Amino acid sequence: MLSSAEIKRIRSLNQKKFRDSFGLFTVEGEKLVSEAVSSDFEVVDIYRLEDIGKEAMSRISSFTNPSPVLAVVRIPASFRESSDTVPDKGLFLALDSIRDPGNLGTIIRTADWFGIDGIYASLDTVDIFNPKVVQATMGSVFRVPFSYADLTVICRKAISLNGRTYGTFLDGNDLFSSDLDKGDTAPSIIIIGNESRGISAPVAAEVTDRLLIPRTAGRKSESLNASVAAAITMCEFRRS
Repeated sequence: MLSSAEIKRIRSLNQKKFRDSFGLFTVEGEKLVSEAVSSDFEVVDIYRLEDIGKEAMSRISSFTNPSPVLAVVRIPASFRESSDTVPDKGLFLALDSIRDPGNLGTIIRTADWFGIDGIYASLDTVDIFNPKVVQATMGSVFRVPFSYADLTVICRKAISLNGRTYGTFLDGNDLFSSDLDKGDTAPSIIIIGNESRGISAPVAAEVTDRLLIPRTAGRKSESLNASVAAAITMCEFRRS
């Protein structure tokens, strides 16, 4: 049986301030718990529906319909500290104020698929251990290096290493006919902007290569979802 205090502690992890305070987050569902167990992350506790009962699972779950299993996982120290270290080569993402948990989770999952070497996120990007983000990653949260950082500093360091920084703009060059550096000899950073405002002015000032995802002639859609734009851009970098 779970005590009221234990239930309260686990439920509190739905909020960032308590995740930060305890250094813990939750993972739900057989697949994600399995991913957590097989990862380098420390799994603190695992709770199964058949062991604690439906009522208790409903109280600790962040889902409307409780999962058959929930794990409490420790946040690695590397995720709790901002980092401005840039490797001397590799292909990276820089997420500029991504606020939607589903978008962040989907971007992380897609970055895992395309073998992105790491993700930097602005300090105001949604918390990677938000339950909705974790769920949307489908386990990729345990595999993709991720850190919060000042993106202007990250971009400047990449450029100082003879790297390139890419961002999508309406006045950019056609993505599909551009020379794209995959980061084989110097760091290349793909910047993904905020869902409604795009790339912020300070970060845009550090972009070396302005790209455009071309819209089909005659179509009136004004923009792409951030995770979709990220997926198209990553795919093109790998394809080319």
